[in-house]
Amino acid sequence: MVTISANATSAHRIELVPNCSLSPQGARLFVGSLALVTFGVAGFFALQGFWPILPFAGIEIGLLAWAVRASMRRGSEREVIVVSEDEVVIERRAPSGSRRTVFPRHWARVTLRGPQPAQHPSRLLIESHGRACEVGRFLTEDERQRVAARLRSLVGKTSESPALAS
Repeated sequence: MVTISANATSAHRIELVPNCSLSPQGARLFVGSLALVTFGVAGFFALQGFWPILPFAGIEIGLLAWAVRASMRRGSEREVIVVSEDEVVIERRAPSGSRRTVFPRHWARVTLRGPQPAQHPSRLLIESHGRACEVGRFLTEDERQRVAARLRSLVGKTSESPALAS
């Protein structure tokens, strides 16, 4: 999901957020309902004498809970790009911490690199002075192309700083 806003100081803010349709309550309900069904079936077979199925059912639900939790953590990532008159600031916020990268706007360049193998997504990069920062890894291809077009219009080409009109 992409949110674009401009404020009175003529700085444009673009917030990139992964599309996460599962809420924490929904995740608990999903894992809980699958655990109930899995342990119900495993319990039935355990009563028939096939008791070794119980540890495997526990491992299965444990792995499912771990995968859902990892997905939920990944869904809380944020990337905020602020384009002002002088600089382009990229701030990546994740559960593991945040990272901030600053480029001079006049020398920054927005590049959308096509995928090397055709099955992989393209890469949206902001580059300047031999440094690069990839943004929007979690966006769909269409969203990434729209963000690239918007950033190109805000940042401009190298040695070009277009006016930041809303």
